Amino acid sequence: MNPFSSGTRLRDMIRSIRACKTAAEERTVVRKECAAIRAAISENDQDYRHRNLAKLMFIHMLGYPTHFGQMECLKSIASPGFPEKRIGYLGLMLLLDERQEVLMLVTNSIKQDLNHTNQYIVGLALCALGNICSAEMARDLAPEVERLLQFRDPNIRKKAALCIIRIIKKVPDLAENFINPAASLLKEKHHGVLLTGVQLCTDLCKVSAEALEYFRKKCTEGLVKVLKDLANSPYAPEYDVSGITDPFLHIRLLKFLRVLGQGDVDASDCMNDILAQVATKTESNKNAGNAILYECVATIMSIEDNGGLRVLAINILGRFLSNRDNNIRYVALNMLMRAITVDSQAVQRHRATILECVKDSDASIRKRALELVYLLVNESNVKPLTKELVDYLEVSEPEFRGDLTAKICSIVEKFSAEKVWYIDQMLKVLSEAGKYVKDEVWHAVIVVITNASNLHGYAVRSLYRLVQTAGDQAILVRVAVWCIGEYGDMLVNGTGVLDIEEPITVTESDAVDVVETAVKQHSSDLTSRAMCLVTLLKLSSRFPSCSQRINDIIVQYKGSLVLELQQRALEFSSIVDKHQNIRSALVERMPVLDEATYSGRRAGSIPAVVSTSQGAPINLPNGVAKTTSAPLVDLLDLSSDDVPVPSSSGGGFLQDLLGVDLSPASSQSGTNQAQKSGTDVLLDLLSIGAPPAQSSSSIPDMLSTSQDNKRSANVLEQLSSPSVASGGVSTPLGSSSMMDLLNGFAPNPSKPENNGPTYPSIAAFESSSLKVTFNFSKQPGNPQTTLVEANFSNKTPNAYTDFIFQAAVPKFLQLHLDPASGNTLPAHGNGSISQNLRITNSQHGKKSLVMRIRIGYKMNSKDILEDGQINNFPRDL
Repeated sequence: MNPFSSGTRLRDMIRSIRACKTAAEERTVVRKECAAIRAAISENDQDYRHRNLAKLMFIHMLGYPTHFGQMECLKSIASPGFPEKRIGYLGLMLLLDERQEVLMLVTNSIKQDLNHTNQYIVGLALCALGNICSAEMARDLAPEVERLLQFRDPNIRKKAALCIIRIIKKVPDLAENFINPAASLLKEKHHGVLLTGVQLCTDLCKVSAEALEYFRKKCTEGLVKVLKDLANSPYAPEYDVSGITDPFLHIRLLKFLRVLGQGDVDASDCMNDILAQVATKTESNKNAGNAILYECVATIMSIEDNGGLRVLAINILGRFLSNRDNNIRYVALNMLMRAITVDSQAVQRHRATILECVKDSDASIRKRALELVYLLVNESNVKPLTKELVDYLEVSEPEFRGDLTAKICSIVEKFSAEKVWYIDQMLKVLSEAGKYVKDEVWHAVIVVITNASNLHGYAVRSLYRLVQTAGDQAILVRVAVWCIGEYGDMLVNGTGVLDIEEPITVTESDAVDVVETAVKQHSSDLTSRAMCLVTLLKLSSRFPSCSQRINDIIVQYKGSLVLELQQRALEFSSIVDKHQNIRSALVERMPVLDEATYSGRRAGSIPAVVSTSQGAPINLPNGVAKTTSAPLVDLLDLSSDDVPVPSSSGGGFLQDLLGVDLSPASSQSGTNQAQKSGTDVLLDLLSIGAPPAQSSSSIPDMLSTSQDNKRSANVLEQLSSPSVASGGVSTPLGSSSMMDLLNGFAPNPSKPENNGPTYPSIAAFESSSLKVTFNFSKQPGNPQTTLVEANFSNKTPNAYTDFIFQAAVPKFLQLHLDPASGNTLPAHGNGSISQNLRITNSQHGKKSLVMRIRIGYKMNSKDILEDGQINNFPRDL
């Protein structure tokens, strides 16, 4: 016999495939076998159909296409014999899925088999339907499956219940048809049927609120009785697992009770006693018992409040933490993280055990325990918990130090009531795991130190001590050299000594030694070396006696191959040698950094981006209100077709470009300033034009200066001329060419404000009941943005209520909708609703505006929707 004929046995084909040494040989064998099977199919070979299907299923499991054999499955299913039907249904479940159109052809065969007298054929049909049932098949076959819930054989009832689970997932609307039949399954004595019945009821509750209420009222007490009988049942060998009777049914019942008790006080009260019994009597020395206890704890934590039960549940989790099985400890930590939101005091009692889990050898347990410890921290226990974590940081594994360091820093920042304690803990972290600390953390340490004026001496002395022993930590060195540069005189003079610190004597030479050692030791760290050079420059002013030595250190870097260091060395050396008269002013002590602003920006509470799409004013550090406009975004080429520019992007990019602090201004002043000025911050930076004003009285409003910013205010006042006060614009000499370069972004003195081009109104949408009119305008100097006023009028004799207008645009457009003037549209056009839109076209001049709209309203209590597309916008918009 040809080894690749259709009559080849399955085992021979498998042997041939396994004997292949390369993938190409395997493909050749499979290709020949598939060709033989195709030939047998075309000849309608019925003798070997079952064998061919078996081979096709094996080929399918190897990943080769077998779609040509799908009809053979249907033919086998239509055969009268059980063996053919069995191989046909197996092929149906493997070779097809619910998305195949050919599946509709098998619906009638399945329906006939569901009504077959042979219970094994009925079981085959139920098994196939439960695996590949589609929504259409579910609707057609649901009555037959429901009838089989009353079948005499328990295996058929079990398979029917599992099949119904698939049906209600595909068609939730059918759930109400199965509520009563499913409830009857909860009275079954056969554990297999009861298990599937409980699962069916659980899934019904998830898709139907009506089913949930029915089971709560009718079945809760019965389920409690079933669970009690199961927990107290004697030894039954057919259900026994490690000395526990049917733990699978235990777990299913507990999950169902959890669903019923969640949000219902009466149902929760009904199950309290049995939950307490299961929690106390179940043995925890076997895995089956631990599984039941875990589900019992999950149920207790989910149902309505019972303080005693919850304490019992959390104590069970505490016992789990002492178990040698890593899986049990991990799930206990997961559950405790959920429990802490419910009863944090009960979880706090197991704090010591949880801390031990942080030191576990298993990485996943360490991480989960660390997250739990972070949640346990509060004002009363922050100090002992932080001490434990910092102590463990010294001996922790390198791969865990990053997570541990981040959590410690977050805890210290969040709960630091005393700045001395904050500085002590952060310096410990920097000395132990400095390389794992993020930049914003050590920046924050410096901010806190600058704000604690009474701790400057203490901080610099603490850093001096630590850098002697932990000089290899680059981040610690950065903070230390920064503080030595700022407060080196306090280090030498012993200023601000606290009672808690030991006295220390430091000379000027000692302070310079620390910086010199750091700049040599961290040769690969550019940031540290650059900071050291800045510190040396500061110390040359603080310690005049060491000025020459400091200059000698700086001079060594004049020939550095790193441009940053070379430039600093050249400039600093020149300052030390030739510019002693200005050196002290250059290296004055840094002003106090705003701790609240820095902390808020790190937390995201202070927006770093301001809205500029409407010319809203921004506040520069000198207190002068300037307006920005959308052309700045185009000038910098920051917009694109595939990345829409948000209304706030201009301010954010401007902040990065100029390195200034931009804080949002009020919306009211933004609207007024948008109409008063067409200039932007970039033009002001280039000294092109000055902001126009309506009268001289408006200048004080624009120049909101403080005592520290008078010089900036005077400069801007000098830029204003008498013509500015009367409404004109003063332009510096030689700026006309720059105007041309910027395409007229500066204000045009020959045109009055808001005198832009006019556009005709259009009837954007009109039906037998409604008319929508669009009026257009543009802001001067902002051609991309179009302001649209939409007016809606009612053409019918009935008033419209709950009126709402929606619009969508392509991604090269950006749309902003203001609130409508009302939500009631009077009849017969006796009134109208207006709504303002703002459209920004990132492809202005290349693509026209286009919009799709939808309008919804109620007329005589009936909801009505109208939609349409607007393509008749004026082309020059």
